[in-house]
Amino acid sequence: MRRVLFAAILIAAGACSRAASPGQYLFLWAGDSALKASDFLAVIDANPASPKYGSVLTSLPTGAVGTHPHHTEAEMPADGHLLANGFHAGRTWLFDLTQPLQPTIITSFGDLAGYSHPHTYLRLADGNILATFQYKADSAAPMKMPEHGGMSLGGVHTTGGLVQMDERGTVIRSGSAADPAIPDKRIYPYSVLALPPADRALSTTTDMDEADSAATAEWVQIWRLSDLTLMKSIALKPGPRGDENRLTGEPRLLPDGKSVYVHTFTCGLYLLRDVEGPAPTATFVKGFPGKDCGVPILTAHYWLQTVPETHSLVALDISDPDHPRDVSSVAFGDGESPHWIAIDRTGRRIVLNSGGYAKENRLFVINFDPATGALAMDQKFRDPGSDRPGVNLSQRAWPHGFTGTAAPHGTVFSR
Repeated sequence: MRRVLFAAILIAAGACSRAASPGQYLFLWAGDSALKASDFLAVIDANPASPKYGSVLTSLPTGAVGTHPHHTEAEMPADGHLLANGFHAGRTWLFDLTQPLQPTIITSFGDLAGYSHPHTYLRLADGNILATFQYKADSAAPMKMPEHGGMSLGGVHTTGGLVQMDERGTVIRSGSAADPAIPDKRIYPYSVLALPPADRALSTTTDMDEADSAATAEWVQIWRLSDLTLMKSIALKPGPRGDENRLTGEPRLLPDGKSVYVHTFTCGLYLLRDVEGPAPTATFVKGFPGKDCGVPILTAHYWLQTVPETHSLVALDISDPDHPRDVSSVAFGDGESPHWIAIDRTGRRIVLNSGGYAKENRLFVINFDPATGALAMDQKFRDPGSDRPGVNLSQRAWPHGFTGTAAPHGTVFSR
């Protein structure tokens, strides 16, 4: 009897262990590239031990078409509820992914606190959300797709702000990003970083309207986190090429808990210090080839940067933040333009896609060694029978009934 009971305990423990294993699924937020079928969330098998590794298991349409599925949260929240934006429409969806094979939509919402077009959602320690809203509500015409691609608002828009809310869109507080102390009125909050111990937040200012060539967006803004009062706007200075400071993108907190790296879409990397003080500094520390560098990851003492110009993901050792050092890279082929990346909870696997901006359209998993910084393509993550790594997102049948090409963006591992 004891043996039977002991065996049952072992089986149960093994089952719990398998259930608790992180990163068994990938959640892909995407739209129809032809703008005819519904936007959707797809669930992909990301368990390397599974016989269906790399297979699309299910998908959930939103019922909305052409909203331009864009950013999700950067990692899966603890409650299993994922926020995702349809940027063209200025709309947010909240997905329940607690049962990965049965995803549902909890709610969706639009403008909040007088602001429109949310871009980045950041979970705070209390579970509430700090979000960037690019524009003042009613100041932006509906998005449209120009013939050359990209996004255009087709009208003049006004500075947005930060909004603190719960995950269902109930507003707690908000603050405007308009700064009367600077002449630049083209400030559009893009991404945000919270620094609670210092009672600060830091936001960047790139306009998602690609037709807005006048917005050079070299600004970084510093806020008081507790009441979302804007305290200071600082302009990054050009690097050696002359324009690396433009189009500020993603801020990340360094391991010292107080310094910040800010990347730019013109492929610069800047080190900010004394963010909590009266005279913060910003120093150019690294440039990458090209002018369209996408989403980065900071993990331990490594900075992982997507570099479309070289069709690659590169890893930098940032143990000395003033002098980041290249340690590894992985290339994806000339048809790919790496843009979106996210990392799993183990810090050893990265998901990457081109954000819908490339001729090729594949979803990749990259293995990362946190001891050495080495990057390596996961050769097992591929379509069944394919001779190429990666999952093809073009011209395929999706489980919810859509057949066509997905325009992917936010993609995260399950917890």
